[in-house]
Amino acid sequence: MPTESTSDSHPHQDLLSAVIRFAGDSGDGMQLAGTQFTDTSAIIGNDVATFPDYPAEIRAPAGTVPGVSGFQIHFAAEDIFTPGDAVNALVAMNPAAFKAHIDDVEPGGVVIANEDEFNKVNLRKAGYPEDYNPLDDSQYLTRYQLFKVPITRLNEEALADTGMSAKDVGRCKNMYALGVAYWLYDRPLDQTIKYLNRFFGEKKKLPKVAEANIKTLKAGYYFGETAEMFPVRYHVARAPITPGKYRKVTGAEALAMGLITAGKLADKTICYCGYPITPASNLLHALAAQRNFGVKTFQAEDEIAAVCASIGASFAGQIGVTGTSGPGFALKSEAIGLAVMTELPLIIVNVQRGGPSTGLPTKTEQSDLLQCMFGRNGDAPVVLLAPQSPGDCFDAAIEAVRIALRHMAPVCLLADGYIANGSEPWLIPDPDSFEPIPVKHPTANGQFHPYDRDENLARPWAIPGTEGLEHRIGGLEKQHITGNVSYDPENHQLMTMLRKEKIDRVARFIPDQTTFGPDSGDLLVLGWGGTFGSIHTAVARAQKKGKRVSAAHLRYLHPMPSNLGALLKRFRGVLVPELNTGQLRLLIRGRFLIDARGLNKVQGKPFLVEEIEQAIDLMLADKFGDREYLMPRHHQVKLEDQEYDFAAALAGAAQETHES
Repeated sequence: MPTESTSDSHPHQDLLSAVIRFAGDSGDGMQLAGTQFTDTSAIIGNDVATFPDYPAEIRAPAGTVPGVSGFQIHFAAEDIFTPGDAVNALVAMNPAAFKAHIDDVEPGGVVIANEDEFNKVNLRKAGYPEDYNPLDDSQYLTRYQLFKVPITRLNEEALADTGMSAKDVGRCKNMYALGVAYWLYDRPLDQTIKYLNRFFGEKKKLPKVAEANIKTLKAGYYFGETAEMFPVRYHVARAPITPGKYRKVTGAEALAMGLITAGKLADKTICYCGYPITPASNLLHALAAQRNFGVKTFQAEDEIAAVCASIGASFAGQIGVTGTSGPGFALKSEAIGLAVMTELPLIIVNVQRGGPSTGLPTKTEQSDLLQCMFGRNGDAPVVLLAPQSPGDCFDAAIEAVRIALRHMAPVCLLADGYIANGSEPWLIPDPDSFEPIPVKHPTANGQFHPYDRDENLARPWAIPGTEGLEHRIGGLEKQHITGNVSYDPENHQLMTMLRKEKIDRVARFIPDQTTFGPDSGDLLVLGWGGTFGSIHTAVARAQKKGKRVSAAHLRYLHPMPSNLGALLKRFRGVLVPELNTGQLRLLIRGRFLIDARGLNKVQGKPFLVEEIEQAIDLMLADKFGDREYLMPRHHQVKLEDQEYDFAAALAGAAQETHES
């Protein structure tokens, strides 16, 4: 429970954790404000977890709900694993942002609304009825601590003597809002001031812009101090953390650093070949800035050219990497089959997003598992790995490269938009703690056999141009040992099984699957990828209530850990929460004959902890009935009938469309 103190003229409430969300038009700078709030919270010692939420359209009409950009930060004095369920404080820069996010604010939560933008034009754009303003609605005034702050006007007044244009002044209002939030949550301004001076003043050579942003940031902070509007300030203390050097890291940044580290461990060049696609483009951006580490980046004309170029880099003896999202992975599928046939190391990073087709380009999902596992013609097995958090992307990238080089095989790294764009504090590892990645290239020593194999069934990685190692390469079936083109049916059977067995043998190097909690009990909650935080938190809460519930999170999706089947059978029930319609559940039921049940969400949003908690309670009470899965609906599982009410969902969607 929060406690109060009065260290200054305003009462303080000490909180264990808090969740704040900045929301406004895509041009309002909400991502920058959220990022700065995150950086400041991390530097003063809070544990943090973030959820950036971008509009799907490049430039949606200003003032409309589809154009709203949001950034949510969960900061705490304890270990946290999710960006939070309910929002404690919402900063809404316009009516559309208010409409899009107000229902996520907890009862009694703080809502700071930029009242200057709640005019008739903007209210109409947001889909509100004529002559209606939600800031005057008693349902909001009684449910929330609603503060009307004229942010636009106060920002203009603060910058009136700067000589900047009205448009440029308007671009600074996100810093005014950030200043108010800093005051409300007792955050220092130093880190953001340093950033503004460094970015605008030094890098962009725009010192007046830096000065203006700093000025309005301070104005917002002192507004909170002097306006006597807020009855209380909030304070979140430092979190107890393992001693060491930390930095805030996003999943894309961690992937880039992991790949670079793997290249150094293998004494190889990372050759990243990609094509811009949301939300994977950040990986290309991150790697392109690291040429000082010998990284080579190539932006191809399309997805197919990108993956083919990366295969060429691997053929040449370097580490070929390509990155994409679901639609791009589909385009790369034939070339990935070529990498399987030629048995070359290749890293494919798939940052999953909502589908099918263009789908929800900026929203998170986990719907590419089956595509990555089976989405190629013929039997074309690849290794599948999935990081569980932004920081874990670093270790997963190193492991992907290690497997690809040891087994001469393509490895798909299945991230998702939530962890690639999200951030958390990351303990910078000791460089001396990494094991080298050994690489052995054959030399001419008598007759060379390009499809000879070692104990892992990996073929030799011959560098083209090496005298005596000339051999055929291509997509046609190869003869065992010699690598000559072969149409022999028995040879095709043998080579198909060898390629399969090679991937299966990767399991020899995979650690046994562990559990959070006992390795037997009433229920195991099994997950993969970015669902880790919500699952871990929900299971921890269930365990505190004395329930015999454990969690297991899969990093290795193909092949799976050797002990997984036996582990699953030691639990009375298995629940598989996924941001898809049940792809891992299908694999688990098919492979292990386990009556796994699912909690499946496809809303472009991560799981709320409470959604998994409710599904756990239903499983323990045997209330799933014959249902193989449930879907969360409006932040709760439907307890009364266990069915997804399509009629109600369609009627609700129709009503929302009519209102807008």
